[in-house]
Amino acid sequence: MVVRLDELAVAVIGAPMAGGASTPELVAAVNRAGGLGFLAAGYRSAAAMVEQIGRVRALTDRPVGVNLFVPAPPGDPAAVAGYRERLRPEAERWDVRLPEEIGPDRDDWEAKLAALLADPVEVVSYTFGLPTAAEAAAVRAAGMLQVGTVTTPGEARAAEAAGMDALCVQGPEAGGHRATHHVGDEPGTRPLLELLPAVRAVTALPLVAAGGLGDGAAVAAALRAGAVAVQLGTALLCADESGASAAHRAALTALPETVVTRAFTGRPARGLRNAFIDRYGRYAPPAYPEVHHLTQPLRAAATGRADLQAMHLWAGTAHRATRPGPAEEIVAGLWRAARWA
Repeated sequence: MVVRLDELAVAVIGAPMAGGASTPELVAAVNRAGGLGFLAAGYRSAAAMVEQIGRVRALTDRPVGVNLFVPAPPGDPAAVAGYRERLRPEAERWDVRLPEEIGPDRDDWEAKLAALLADPVEVVSYTFGLPTAAEAAAVRAAGMLQVGTVTTPGEARAAEAAGMDALCVQGPEAGGHRATHHVGDEPGTRPLLELLPAVRAVTALPLVAAGGLGDGAAVAAALRAGAVAVQLGTALLCADESGASAAHRAALTALPETVVTRAFTGRPARGLRNAFIDRYGRYAPPAYPEVHHLTQPLRAAATGRADLQAMHLWAGTAHRATRPGPAEEIVAGLWRAARWA
């Protein structure tokens, strides 16, 4: 089935939220609302990605998307080791063992591409960079629409040159990882409604707006600013079909503000501000996925004890507008409100 992002019945895309929030059930619910649901393949093996695609296909006959993390060059081992020592007292406090060695990790990139080429989905999007020319050509030949995630006009130019069919323009308001193409880049602060026309000035590709879209007025403003669709992530975290933990859901209203930090993964990411970020954010090196693996035991322990002051709680700036309920109803309600705004 050929997909055009500017022809969705409801111009809403479910953000691919890696780490468990984007379930097959959530993807199917967004589809039922008339939008486009996305699976997050990040942090999963190729086999696990294929299993989730199968589950989605059993739940919906509409097009679906899959998001891939583009692998990054290795980080500085000395900087990672220094951060390990900084975190060691925290680990000892909770009886957690930090990994002493962290090997290369390409997030099963090659195997995921091979699996998708063998059994294509309708849409593939990329975060943290772009595929090579040969990889993009192979995906295109398999009939999949390709979406590059960008945070600057420069990244938009690179994505168009790489053969992307559309762009997801991620503003600084977005929850979770900023999609900068290089780990060490400091993410821009130009608001989404200013970033959209700046990207439009350098490309004619269809644009999807992402970041801080928590109500109908924000959705309508993004569409007026040049987007053909909007991407919702935080707005769906409390949906019935979301895989977000009970603690994460509660934190969206319990904690008052968000901040961009490298503390948990080494990449800039917007999350609810807590004590862990305040203690360690300034020391975290730009090393991904090494810092992600380094802090994983600490994050797992914090999640196990539902410790909001130590968990990684990704959320966008509109987190207080998040509401529970069926995802289909959440999407439909936001779309109705946007049409009246």
